[in-house]
Formats: sequence, structure tokens, C-alpha cells
Amino acid sequence: MSDEQVRWLLKVIQPEGTLASLPQGAGLSPEVHAGLLGLPVDIYTTELGRMKNEASEAAVALLADPAVASMVDRLPLRKGANIVAFGDSLTSDPQSWAVILGEMLARRRGPDGISLTISAVAGETTTHGLVRIANVISSRPDWILFLFGTNDARTQGPRPTKTLVHHEETARNIAELRERVSGETTAKCVWIAPPAVNEAQVAAHWGLARFGVRFRNEDLARVANIIRQRDGPVIDAFSTLGSPPHSDLLMDDGLHFTLTGQKRMALEVIRGWSNIQ
Repeated sequence: MSDEQVRWLLKVIQPEGTLASLPQGAGLSPEVHAGLLGLPVDIYTTELGRMKNEASEAAVALLADPAVASMVDRLPLRKGANIVAFGDSLTSDPQSWAVILGEMLARRRGPDGISLTISAVAGETTTHGLVRIANVISSRPDWILFLFGTNDARTQGPRPTKTLVHHEETARNIAELRERVSGETTAKCVWIAPPAVNEAQVAAHWGLARFGVRFRNEDLARVANIIRQRDGPVIDAFSTLGSPPHSDLLMDDGLHFTLTGQKRMALEVIRGWSNIQ
């Protein structure tokens, strides 16, 4: 297995996250996680550690820019604020924008005692989110950052006739998520419109093709538009990152972010969030 394939498995499949909700799942060992991916445990732990170090270095690099550091200072966060980043594999990635954001907050605003928890599961749709949001609500968050809906636009097979979740159902799911958060918490929310993909790379990728995964940017644009039309602050990653995003932002699967892409997403989140009053 190539280094790129190993990295893809760790960034996308993420057994440590996807199995955590199962009985005893949180206690599974690295040996079990590695075995599920078909990797020797030493390669699994070494590469995962390297990826986490790279995310930390990305946070340091972003904060080296005084303008970015100033944005972090301006984020509307009280001391002791509890933040939850909610989403799918774009967020559960071990070097995701949310991991980088958490590192930046710890380094720049450590004395404020701000916590950031990642509640994200690879492959989930907004329908799954309706089930999982209860755990987030019970944590009494001050802010929830949603990057969700990419998998609603996913299709299966070479000649698909529908997305996993119809766009009208996506709209209902998002409305329900907003209603539950507003009715059961005092949390403020930021929604991030999911980015576009490189359709040809998705279709040709060895890992995604095994599962018959396809995406069309017109379907993702529909999800992004649903999010844009709702009340409250929105960070429009679909428009900002391009359709498709630049090649250096995407892994060779055309869907998931490289470290450069995750770093860019972290920057866009900080830029948009810092402008919220």
C-alpha cells in the first residue's frame, strides 16, 4: 500500500471515530483500528501522529500572520466558551479545519479556557445528524459550527438517478437541526456551506470507486444554496473555494481536503466568524 493510500485511509475511513458510538467502541485499541484498515499498528500510529503534528504546525503557520492572529482575538468567544464542530469526514479528519482551529485557540487564547469538541462522523448525512445532535445539545454548547450536507448530495453507482438525500429533505433536516438547537440550547450557530468537488477525480478514485461513490457539483450547489437561504451567519465555502476547488486543496480523490485545503478552510472559518457581532 502506498503512502498516499495509507494517508487516505486514515483521513477518510477513521475507525477511531466511526466506531466510537458502538458499545465499547471508544475503548478499542490502536491495534484493532489498524487491523480494520489492514495496516500494521506501527504504521498506523506513526502516520496518525505525523498527521496530528502537521495540523499543529499548520495552526502555528496561520498564527504567524498578524492579521490572522487578530481575527482569532476578535472571535466572539467568552472565557470558558464551549464550541462544538459538527459534521462529516471533512470535519472528523485528524488534521481537519476544526483540529487546526482548536490548536489556534489553545495557542492564542489559552488563558480564556475555551474548549472545542469535534462531533463528526465520516459518511453521515443531515438525516444522521438529526439523531446525533442530541449528544451535542446535552453538552450545553455556546457555539456550534456546522459543516454538513456534503453526503446528502452523494450518489451511488455509474448511472445514479437520485442523491442519498433529496434536496427538499435536506432543507427539512437543516430546518429541524436549527429548530432543535434554538429551542433546546442558548447556543449560537455558524453554518458552513459545503465545498464543491472534482467530479472526475471522485469517479476515478480507487477508494471511492470501491463503494460506488459519485458527486455532482450541481447537487452540492443546491445544498449550499439551502444553507445560504437560512437566517443566521453563513460561511460560503462553496463559492469561496471555487467549483472545483484548486487542485492543491484536494486529495487525489477530488473530495477530501489535503492539509493545505484544511488550512484554507480553517482560515475561511476564522475570517467569517470573526466578523460576526
